[in-house]
Amino acid sequence: MKGMPGRMTRGLPVGARLECADNTGAKVVQIVTVPKYHGTHRRYLSAGVGDLLIVSVKKGAPEMRRQVLNAVIIRQKRPFRRPDGTMVSFEDNAAVITTPEGEVKGSDIKGPVAREAAERWPRIAAIAATIV
Repeated sequence: MKGMPGRMTRGLPVGARLECADNTGAKVVQIVTVPKYHGTHRRYLSAGVGDLLIVSVKKGAPEMRRQVLNAVIIRQKRPFRRPDGTMVSFEDNAAVITTPEGEVKGSDIKGPVAREAAERWPRIAAIAATIV
């Protein structure tokens, strides 16, 4: 299978702030850019569940603040449709800090993880407490 089935609704534009759901010391991160995004002229870059991002840490431990890191979105408020027809939305927008290859920097993830993110990133699925 090539890519994700169906079309993921991208509910988070550049500049959106997300909760950091791991234990790396960051609390709030802001989307800087979305690598490998092929959009349209004069349209804001946006991202959805399972996308790799470049983020800036806005709140958190002093050694983490103002750093530019990679992250993966694990939850989004904007409803998205799964291939079986169900609509899924979460109560917050959340991401976990990773390396560019997808290795999670933290050792724990707080809250549920969307199935789309867990299927695309096996290291996130390995440490997720619940997959929805």
